This record gives sequence, C-alpha cells and structure tokens, in this order.
Amino acid sequence: MHEFSLIKDLIRKISTIAHEQHASKIISVTVKLGALSHISPDHFRDHFVLASRGTITEGARLNINVIADKTDPLAQDIILESIDVDVQLYT
Repeated sequence: MHEFSLIKDLIRKISTIAHEQHASKIISVTVKLGALSHISPDHFRDHFVLASRGTITEGARLNINVIADKTDPLAQDIILESIDVDVQLYT
C-alpha cells in the first residue's frame, strides 16, 4: 500500500500543477522510476490507473522511463518529469 500513497501524492502534485495552468485535462504524464524505487513499471501503471479515477489525470497516457543504474543519486525515487495538459481557453 506504500506505493499507492506515493502515487496518490504524485496525482495531487499533478492536479496542483494542472490547476495553476488552468488545465481542463491532463493528456499525458511522464515519470521516471529509479532502479531502487521498488516498483515495476507495470505495477506503477496499475496503481496510477486506480489512483487517478475521478481526478483530472484519469485517462492520461502514462510514459514511464526507468533509471537502470542502481548507483544513480535518484535510484530510489519516483520523479515527475513532465505533464502535457489541455488548456480550456475562455473568450
């Protein structure tokens, strides 16, 4: 369940960024998983899909990059690299 809480926190961060950018939808999310983050890309994807239900991130394309180097300073982390948003323009 630790992974689920980390992913919920990630979705909160994404939602905050989306709100600041006046986004109407998150199109894609790119994350980097460290080699020592103790979560596989498939497991991360499953948790992300569940945690994003009912949020602005629901249905977003998820791009996962893995840091293979166990000595990398970020090897234990899950890093939000980028998000692509759809901005609703009001006239």
